[in-house]
Amino acid sequence: MLDHDLPVVVTTGEPAGIGPELTLMLAACGELPANTVAVGDPGMLRQRAAMLKLNTRVVECSPSDGELPSGANVLPVWPAALSEPALPGVLNPANADYVLATLRLAVEVCQQGHAAAMVTAPLHKGVIIEGGHAGFTGHTEWLRDACGVDEVVMLLATDAALHASSPSWQGSGDLRVALVTTHLPLRNVADAITYDRVVSISRLLAADLQRQFGITKPRIAVCGLNPHAGEDGHLGREELDIIIPALEALRGEGVDITGPLPADTLFTPRHLVGVDAVLAMYHDQGLAVLKYAGFGQAANITLGLPLVRTSVDHGTALDLAGKGVADPGSLKVAINLARRLAAQRLSANS
Repeated sequence: MLDHDLPVVVTTGEPAGIGPELTLMLAACGELPANTVAVGDPGMLRQRAAMLKLNTRVVECSPSDGELPSGANVLPVWPAALSEPALPGVLNPANADYVLATLRLAVEVCQQGHAAAMVTAPLHKGVIIEGGHAGFTGHTEWLRDACGVDEVVMLLATDAALHASSPSWQGSGDLRVALVTTHLPLRNVADAITYDRVVSISRLLAADLQRQFGITKPRIAVCGLNPHAGEDGHLGREELDIIIPALEALRGEGVDITGPLPADTLFTPRHLVGVDAVLAMYHDQGLAVLKYAGFGQAANITLGLPLVRTSVDHGTALDLAGKGVADPGSLKVAINLARRLAAQRLSANS
């Protein structure tokens, strides 16, 4: 059973990117939420703090005794050494195993009940693939396999939508967007849109909007795949042959779901009134809109896991690494959200 006083663990992500310094920056300015434990290489974090002239104390700890330290404005870390020194902005495939090791450790302490939730800083998919992990496609899919579940859903939400059980849709940028497909080349997306996938993703989305967000009867709006949602089959038949039958089956199960609607008009206030989440067919269809609405103040949530996982809404930003100009706002949102979702899960299960 999760305890409200358990720490949230934060992986530091790609060591050449901005991930390590985001946590250090929050700690240095006194904005690192209480009971936050970073997972990364202590030496690298000390070096990065010194480079950025941050007055941040790095305190090493070990989860071996089943207890993790906690405390506001403290950055405890577990020894997890890099294979080679990390230079800001310079990717090194030799450190791919290190990045995955930090993820694995974060999952383990959550599964063992030593942490309330995990938060991930950005990693670089390409360098992990080059480091010998050819099948790697991202955090979401890796966590699915590591936790032994069949299906997960990627959901991103702006900060305002994270604080309410139902977004207001009053032009404030409140938005929750989930994805049917995640990290696929665009030419492969249509083949991945299947009846079974639309049904399973929608079921999981509805269930976790209830379980993790406390929405009693979630309402979901679904994007079409093709322009104008296929325009009665003249611009593609995926809507007629796959998406519409899937949504009809879901409505028969009691899921409150509408669509498919043209994606270029669905993301407007008139269509979003009363909607708790939008289900987009592919990555950029939904996330381009969400990131325009709230970039830097949004978080990524993986639904369907046996643990709570959130993440930032941005990438490694190699061009900003080591310069002290990165914005840690999304990481702060993700950490606070992880704590709230863990508490909601605890309440729902009690």
